[in-house]
Amino acid sequence: MNEITLHQPPTRAWGTPNLSPFCIKLETYLRIAEIPYKLGKFSRGDAPKGKVPYIRVDDRLMGDSSLIIAELEKRLAAEGKPALDVGMTAHDKAIAQVVRRTLEEAFYFVGIYLRWDANDGYAEMAREFKKFVPGFVLPLVRRAQRKKLHEQGTGRHTRDEIMQLGVADMDAVAELLGDKPFLLGDKPRTVDCTLHAFLEAVVPFPVDNPVKQRILGHANLVAYRNRIRDRWWKDLA
Repeated sequence: MNEITLHQPPTRAWGTPNLSPFCIKLETYLRIAEIPYKLGKFSRGDAPKGKVPYIRVDDRLMGDSSLIIAELEKRLAAEGKPALDVGMTAHDKAIAQVVRRTLEEAFYFVGIYLRWDANDGYAEMAREFKKFVPGFVLPLVRRAQRKKLHEQGTGRHTRDEIMQLGVADMDAVAELLGDKPFLLGDKPRTVDCTLHAFLEAVVPFPVDNPVKQRILGHANLVAYRNRIRDRWWKDLA
């Protein structure tokens, strides 16, 4: 496969791969799948879906991390190379789909609350965002994120209720992981890129909260995160 260009925010804040869990997900996939890539500047105006990450491949832009991974999986298979999800059973595919959607469409909003609604989280996000966007933009971003939270529904809950939702999600994935090296067994699959990304979005974030503490209380989740970092993210501080 030809080298692709990955467009995403440039900082690796707090020793994590990226500010965005979806960027972490995609870049982790590229590393596990051994797809050659380079990092490029990003602009929401250029993003096909209006979001990061997006890639340039074969002189065209593609957006949405899940759609990108699905396309790259097809290309690997077509080239006779080992796509991550090749050989999965229907049962494992179902588990992967449910876990991915739970993290990306539900747990994601717990993270939005922790980072943008809570004052201590917003202070950390503002400090990082000022490295690549004008400071006056940040209150507008916060307002947009709070609106998103309210419209989706998570923002209508109390802090304790939101924490309970996040803790329950992490308890569930810890139970599914069990003592396996990866979520579905001995081999990393694309769903592992998602799970790793959302662990990275919470654990290194320098604000304590019940969700982080619950993750750290699950020895298997801690070992799982470290396993992926040690193998595919050795360049991180």
